[in-house]
Amino acid sequence: MADPSTYRPSPGTIPDAPGVYRFRDPGSRVIYVGKAKSLRSRLNSYFADVTLLHPRTRQMVTSAGSVEWTVVATEVEALQLEYNWIKEFDPRFNVRYRDDKSYPVLAVSLHDEYPRLHVYRGPRRKGVRYFGPYAHAWAIRETLDLLLRVFPARTCSNGVFKRHGQIGRPCLLGYIGKCSAPCVDRVSADEHRDIVDDFCDFLAGQTDKMMRRLEKEMNAAATELEFERAARLRDDLAALRRAMEKQAVVLGDGTDADVVAFAHDDLEAAVQVFHVRGGRVRGQRGWVIDKIDEIDEAGLVDQFLSQFYGDQAELAEEGQASPVPRELLVPALPEDSTAVTDWLTGLRGARVALRVPQRGDKRALMETVERNAKDAFAQHKLRRAGDLTARSAALQELQDALGLDTAPLRIECVDISHIQGSDVVASLVVFEDGLARKSEYRRFAIRQAATEGDVASIAEVVRRRFHRYLAETNGATNGATNGEATDAPSGEPGGEPVAAPESPPGIDPETGRPKKFAYPPNLLVVDGAGPQANAAADVLAEMGIQDVAVIGLAKRLEEVWLPADPEPTILSRTSEALYLLQRVRDEAHRFAIAYHRKKRSKRMITSALDGIPGLGQSRKAALLRHFGSVKRLRQASVDDISGVPGIGAHTAALIHSALAGETAGEVEKGRTT
Repeated sequence: MADPSTYRPSPGTIPDAPGVYRFRDPGSRVIYVGKAKSLRSRLNSYFADVTLLHPRTRQMVTSAGSVEWTVVATEVEALQLEYNWIKEFDPRFNVRYRDDKSYPVLAVSLHDEYPRLHVYRGPRRKGVRYFGPYAHAWAIRETLDLLLRVFPARTCSNGVFKRHGQIGRPCLLGYIGKCSAPCVDRVSADEHRDIVDDFCDFLAGQTDKMMRRLEKEMNAAATELEFERAARLRDDLAALRRAMEKQAVVLGDGTDADVVAFAHDDLEAAVQVFHVRGGRVRGQRGWVIDKIDEIDEAGLVDQFLSQFYGDQAELAEEGQASPVPRELLVPALPEDSTAVTDWLTGLRGARVALRVPQRGDKRALMETVERNAKDAFAQHKLRRAGDLTARSAALQELQDALGLDTAPLRIECVDISHIQGSDVVASLVVFEDGLARKSEYRRFAIRQAATEGDVASIAEVVRRRFHRYLAETNGATNGATNGEATDAPSGEPGGEPVAAPESPPGIDPETGRPKKFAYPPNLLVVDGAGPQANAAADVLAEMGIQDVAVIGLAKRLEEVWLPADPEPTILSRTSEALYLLQRVRDEAHRFAIAYHRKKRSKRMITSALDGIPGLGQSRKAALLRHFGSVKRLRQASVDDISGVPGIGAHTAALIHSALAGETAGEVEKGRTT
């Protein structure tokens, strides 16, 4: 635990100006980013008596090893720079309002040539437009089933779409009129995109416009005595009305607004957002986050608006409606509300109103959102209590059982996967504070001979992993800078920025981020018994690494093996420590198997086109794209093959000859058998 006084800036060196600051840990990884109207006032507050600080703030300052800052001209610039740094460095003590993967949404893949409508759970991606989230996946499918009658867009997967294109017949939805069947060219790509655009406009709130258009077309069809078309349009109108009835009208004036509310205590906060478009609730989202400072509701609003809408605006595609609504209803205005409003206005490209509703329908809706936030917070507390207690108990039990100096806050596990010695691969997974940190998972293709066995493979992985660790922590280039400006310690407000100091070991001088293997584990777990644990420990001893504990976890009896111990350590079957080790080992096993299957499938995939001279991957892809399958390619003539872009007459003749010879061989084999 670090003493904050050891890295406190000298008195008078912190400027009394707006800016953004970063706390780094002893390994120079950024652990917290913040902004302030006065850097001097804000940073001095972190170096008060540690016992008087907020618990999470105390944990942050005692985990840090240095602090640096950058002066900016305005509070809006500070807001933007803080958002960029949080996104770039992903500091562990900063709140990130990531999309909750448990809520289903309706996704529209606008980046595809033929956009697809489908139910989706997961992180947001560029080129995809999302509607929701919804409480249940069946609610999306029910709404989608109603709207496909009016907007017959594609809903099938890429594989199904391609297969029906090759066989030349649409799927069932194409026959019953709930898909325009672009797979068989019933509509062009532009016509299909127009259908999808109308669908998006309707879900985005332009319902009245769509209803008026259909009603006008229905009346025109009836006037022209096209009664069948008029009847179909009438049914389309009824389907749209039923879809609209599923969305509650909460604001009768057709307001476009996001309503935000919080429920919080000293350590955590729950936030709920209702997205209201055209007076109707179009979606709802919720998060529970940790509080790093003694922050009030106004501060929570400030954090949420900058991070959530910054992320949403970055994911929005050009030409789409802005994710920032015309009006934001919040429980309290942030301290720098003018700067926040200006920043949101810049994201939207039009004026944004940020206000606290006082009376009427909007106040009633705010109270509803607040009740949802309180309910979500209460449910989280019930779940979280058991989870935090279990993880803390597991780490403490491991420390006691293995005789470690400190609790193993970072655990790495190595597992080997192969089938009878072929395609040997290994995985390395990382758990921090008892939770998986998937961004730091690594996988290895084993170079040792397969006959040497798992013990040699374990040794190879450990050697490669810690060789990279030593190289990245000891091999920093002298004189390298991270390219970021930080204020000179002159004490002059608004002083000229100077280059940051040399990049510390383990930090990439170009990106400022930790290198892949820059941080060692407190505990290294290998899948296996004594021989595997001894092999890993011997490698670490050869490399002079003494501060990493090693154990082996045998699958059969779940025994824990310490290096050089003739007998295993037995943990209680009901202990949280054993449960944590099992989760770490099982995750490493899952990750290794996934990599092994991927590698094996690539090796096993062969094609009749392999081995034909002059035919690389791009030409193979062009041939299959043109003919749809190898079967159709076999039936093609030399002239047909040479008509594919990039395929000359000579290459076409070689392809035709090779495939004809293969077919003849298959026929001859059939005769002889």
